[in-house]
Amino acid sequence: MGEEPRKCDLEDRLVKFAIIVLGVCDLLPNTRAANNLEYQLSKSGTAPALMYGEVQAAESRADFIHKMKILLKELRETRISLRIINEKPVIKDAVVEAALKECNELIGIFTKSVETAKKNRVG
Repeated sequence: MGEEPRKCDLEDRLVKFAIIVLGVCDLLPNTRAANNLEYQLSKSGTAPALMYGEVQAAESRADFIHKMKILLKELRETRISLRIINEKPVIKDAVVEAALKECNELIGIFTKSVETAKKNRVG
């Protein structure tokens, strides 16, 4: 019961992150490079929020770990896209830095969750 608000907090945080990422996409210029990054970023940056529902409905601890790892892959892909946008720089905007910071924090949270789930795995 005490765990439920925490789940909602993570879900809310992932939804807010997806919105920030979509905001970055909206800022990108209409160039070939930016269009490619926008396409990839819009997919990978929104996927973790969508996948979190699947994580919450995991059928076993192994299924939970598997789904969390997929969510982490999407976050890592998002981080790399944001780094490219920031370091090229395709655009220079504080929202890119904020998205990158939040992405790194979310990766830390979900990496720790996977590690904890693995430690608590039976057998």
